[in-house]
Amino acid sequence: MRARSIATATATALALVAARDLVQKKHALLRNFPVIGHARYLLETIGPELRQYIVTSNDEERPFSRDQRTWIYASAKGENNYFGFGTDNDIEHMQGHAYLKQRTFAPAPLPDAHDPQAPLPSAKVLGGPRGRAKAFRPASVVNISAMSFGSLSGAAITALNKGAALAGTMQNTGEGGLSPYHRNGGDLILQIGTAYFGCRNKDGSFNIDKLKDVIAGAPVKAIEIKLSQGAKPGLGGMLPGAKVTPEIAEIRGIPLGKDCASPSRHTAFSDVDSMLDFVELLATETGLPVGIKSAVGEMEFWQELATLMARGDRGVDFVTVDGGEGGTGAAPLIFSDSVSLPFRMGFSRVYGTFAELGLTDDLTFIASGKLGLPENAAVAFALGADMINVAREAMLSIGCIQSQKCHTDKCPTGVATQNPRLARGLDPTSKATRAAVYLRTLRKELLKVSAAVGVPHPALITAADIEIMNGDYEARTLASVYGYKDGWGELGPQLAEEITTLLATQPTSEERPTA
Repeated sequence: MRARSIATATATALALVAARDLVQKKHALLRNFPVIGHARYLLETIGPELRQYIVTSNDEERPFSRDQRTWIYASAKGENNYFGFGTDNDIEHMQGHAYLKQRTFAPAPLPDAHDPQAPLPSAKVLGGPRGRAKAFRPASVVNISAMSFGSLSGAAITALNKGAALAGTMQNTGEGGLSPYHRNGGDLILQIGTAYFGCRNKDGSFNIDKLKDVIAGAPVKAIEIKLSQGAKPGLGGMLPGAKVTPEIAEIRGIPLGKDCASPSRHTAFSDVDSMLDFVELLATETGLPVGIKSAVGEMEFWQELATLMARGDRGVDFVTVDGGEGGTGAAPLIFSDSVSLPFRMGFSRVYGTFAELGLTDDLTFIASGKLGLPENAAVAFALGADMINVAREAMLSIGCIQSQKCHTDKCPTGVATQNPRLARGLDPTSKATRAAVYLRTLRKELLKVSAAVGVPHPALITAADIEIMNGDYEARTLASVYGYKDGWGELGPQLAEEITTLLATQPTSEERPTA
């Protein structure tokens, strides 16, 4: 009897759905194929998940393949991240794949590449060449890239900041302001965007006193002026009033419940010359190293910047180059796909611009754009990067499953959402440990690959140590592919000696005290 009632209810429900489908005029598919047409929309909705787990091979999926995600997940959990039975890549026919050339002998003693706690500091002192009052040597060449509270949940920001503290790395605040979730022990790079969130006047203009107030109460180690980012270069943003909660309004310094537009360009400066004045103002008032972040489009900007810096009186302390492959921020498809150069091409052009004028030892190059994987990071260092920032890989380490719902506020794992119910699923304490283990593992992998090349630090990998495969027929060095001249991508002799000596004097795993 009960089964008959259920069958009757089901049939009635399906009949009502069919009737609705037949009379509605919005979807032709449902009018022609009532009821069963809904299967198409269901399959479309769960398409990413189907491709992720069933359809694609281990190396097919983008932006991160199954193999790449598996490596990050295993690394974050402290599990076995090795792969068995050889590569899945079709290495004999693959176009553009990078291969590192191992050395038979090493010219200098190498650090313990198997020590998970092995330090891997930057080869350069951030702000040192320009004599900033608070210049420092970053303790880690791997740091967490710019991701704002508002784009990511409070729980996710908390987990990343706690993870940064555990791993001894820095976290970039993103342009959304310095939130309470950034104050969990991790050192910070404060990013200033075009809307000057957290350091703005009521009209949206920049306020130096508010900036100094923010810095005074937080472990801010440097300031980054964001000119553009890989996800949406040259594009401003709009935060709808419905999303401007009391918490976000307080952090960003904007009116509660009102739409807030981020301009596509800065208003505190209008050209390279005035930008350098702004950089020097921030450095003088705060004592902190000051740099810029940008994706790479037209090169006139970089050429003028390098030319003005060659005079020696003004300059940025670091340059963060972002790849145009798209990142954590939601963006129009054309901006993710077709605006600004991919990382390797963009970075090499920027680096070459400074190298032509002999300036590469005078500033720190920070690279970002899918570099949280050892092979991509190694290429970045060979091109001249001194440090790398990781964003999406850090998100994966704390539970992101690449559902690609960042722009919908419906992230199923609570990472990229402001929905309290979804964010509740992310436990900041346990995820902080995973973030820290991932960051330490990536550093350890970089030490391993450096040792294979025969150098003690990834910044000593050169553009001649990597070859790019060109199908079946040839391979060209990274230097040849990107037009590097002799010595480009390499540290100057003094810097190379400094970092080699520093690593040689670091305590070994046996000498280091246990926690």
